[in-house]
Amino acid sequence: MLLNRRSLLSVVGAAAAAVTIRPDQARAEDLTRAERAIGKPDAKVKVEEYFSLTCTHCAAFARETMPEVKQKLIDTGKVRWIFHDYPLDQVALAAAMVARYLPVDRYEPFINALLASQDRWAFSRSNNPTDELWKMAALAGMGRSTFDKAIADQGLRTWILEQQQDDETRLKIDSTPSFMINGQKYSGEMGYDAFAKLIPG
Repeated sequence: MLLNRRSLLSVVGAAAAAVTIRPDQARAEDLTRAERAIGKPDAKVKVEEYFSLTCTHCAAFARETMPEVKQKLIDTGKVRWIFHDYPLDQVALAAAMVARYLPVDRYEPFINALLASQDRWAFSRSNNPTDELWKMAALAGMGRSTFDKAIADQGLRTWILEQQQDDETRLKIDSTPSFMINGQKYSGEMGYDAFAKLIPG
């Protein structure tokens, strides 16, 4: 069952992350709004993933499928992978904001760590999600003042939600994980074999 936005609005390792600025970004110098991507910029296939950091299906895909995708498709130069925030709730939105305040080369390892430990920081009934998110950010090397700035950044919050609304309106993205592969939309958690069949060539 896919988590739907309308209902509410591996782990850290070596990672090669590249950053480019999308033309529609208001402030090109603001790296919190820069594209987060891995893989060669000139790869023939572009995969855009729309994910929520509190989506259990996104976590399963990251844990069970993405390592093989990275090894066989991204690291070989066939696929460029672009990450899109699509937060399903306020906890996911806060986590996305914090992730974007990290240096770009720490982004992918950090979101992988968050997806791998959702039960600890996002879903624990006995802990405050913000406190647990701070612990995760600190492990990734973020200082407390930067964390507080990230959580309070209303401009970034608005930008993420506007991007999400645009993705829903323009691309009909309405669940996570969803993927645009060379302009064609696919949705749902899937294993490597099923995913690889979607990759042209």
